[in-house]
Amino acid sequence: MPEKLKIIAMLSGGGTTLQNIIDLRNAGELDVDIDLVISSKEGVKGLERAKAHGIETMVVPSKDYYRGGRPDWKAMSEKLNSIILPRKPDLICLCGFMCFYELPPELLGKVVNIHPSLIPSFCGKGMCGHFVHEAVVESGVKVSGCTVHFVTNEYDAGPIILQRACPVYDTDTPDDVAARVFVEECKAYPEALRLVAEKRLTIEGKIVRVKK
Repeated sequence: MPEKLKIIAMLSGGGTTLQNIIDLRNAGELDVDIDLVISSKEGVKGLERAKAHGIETMVVPSKDYYRGGRPDWKAMSEKLNSIILPRKPDLICLCGFMCFYELPPELLGKVVNIHPSLIPSFCGKGMCGHFVHEAVVESGVKVSGCTVHFVTNEYDAGPIILQRACPVYDTDTPDDVAARVFVEECKAYPEALRLVAEKRLTIEGKIVRVKK
């Protein structure tokens, strides 16, 4: 049996990815202990979802870290790390966290994210949420999907754990693609968490090796 993962989830909005993790945990299909949910915004649905299940929440408002109209991600990350490091989580899960989180050395290989495209396509700075699906439709590609990857201090460039694909049709709107991709996200993220819990992942440079 895999060990129960002690995780901290970080989000900025509705928390649908968090809800998927909670639902699977409650159904006994994912053995995680959600120690804390951190939001970069006050009053978002993701906080309500966490509180409804008795999960501790905290807000680190990104608006407090803007200097001259520009975000000071370094200062915000230092605040986040002052909260996260003492709790000693096994894993930090970014669940729609829309801020750039600068990792200290001790958290490299311990932070995962899910991106709504097949990296290295449609990713990088500014490519998040609906912007991704709009770009997918405008490009005319026939396949999209999602990518679960380890986070590094470079946008969407960390080692890839797994990907799931879905078709894109020429009649699709960005909302159509988003809905289809989200179905795959609901499968991909828990699968990646199980692999971490089972200690089946090894990072070798940019490559993630999965033990049988």
